[in-house]
Amino acid sequence: MRRFVKIIAIIVAALLLAFFVFRTPDTDPGEMRAKYGAAPSRFVELASGPRVHLRDEGPRDAPAIVLLHGSNADLHTWQQWVDGLKGDYRVIRYDQRGHGLTGGAPDGDYRTDRFVADVDAVADKLGLDRFVLAGNSMGGAIAARYAMKHPERLAGLVLVDAGGAAIRREGGGNLAFTLARMPVVAPVAFQIMPRSIVERSLRQSVANQSIVTPEAVDRYWELARYPGNRDATMARFSLGWQQFTPQQVAGIRAPTLVMWGEEDSLIPYEAAGWYMDHLPDAQLVHYPGIGHIPMEEAPEQSLADLRAWLGTLTPTAEPAVAGRTAD
Repeated sequence: MRRFVKIIAIIVAALLLAFFVFRTPDTDPGEMRAKYGAAPSRFVELASGPRVHLRDEGPRDAPAIVLLHGSNADLHTWQQWVDGLKGDYRVIRYDQRGHGLTGGAPDGDYRTDRFVADVDAVADKLGLDRFVLAGNSMGGAIAARYAMKHPERLAGLVLVDAGGAAIRREGGGNLAFTLARMPVVAPVAFQIMPRSIVERSLRQSVANQSIVTPEAVDRYWELARYPGNRDATMARFSLGWQQFTPQQVAGIRAPTLVMWGEEDSLIPYEAAGWYMDHLPDAQLVHYPGIGHIPMEEAPEQSLADLRAWLGTLTPTAEPAVAGRTAD
């Protein structure tokens, strides 16, 4: 017993030493806003609580599309899609609570339904009656949940390597996500957070390694250390993964485009099949040789597929019978 206590004491001492010696400080909010929050960025107070970093581009009278980034990402992940859409669509994207320049939520609440409330608050703030909602990874799970709760507002739903499928545990292929699920290690690891871990995690998330540029790694690393974001990450991961039931997904009325990278190591391709089995009105597009972030890894093809699907939407479309509609 004494030996066990001694070992624990040594481990705790080592962790404390690592914390004080190697800790990376929070980034400076002013510097980060200057670097990542220039025009057309806005900072908007939401009725649901947070003050979000938001970009609203394209004609105000055009069909609206709202884009939700994934875990530990930010609104810049959608840049290439935005560039290809904003001539014909009103494109809205924002840093979700606990991410990017939005930072930690005032209420410290990171349950899925709080993120859903933020989507509704953004739509209300910007005067959107009806819109297409797209989400990647965690953002995809939030988008799906929104479709379940607010079917009257959605003209369409886009799930890009989305969370929420009732399959084996997600996130096993990412070092940062693995550390975040370790209660003893996570608080120290996220305070230390060397740039090398961020780069390794990003490389593990994608199959197209060319997108892992020094600028991309810097952005992930700096915004992960924006005040409040580290605590938010640990709080989110302590809640576990969102998983839907087949019945919940079968109740989604919005026409849905499911987009998936076949080499996704975080949320495997089988999750796309699970969604297609249960969504009532869905089309699947999949990408060989692409990982977790198709809109960055294959921007031209994924954008072309999105635009083709958007062209099929009709406001009066009736829900279809559940089952696969495309492969």
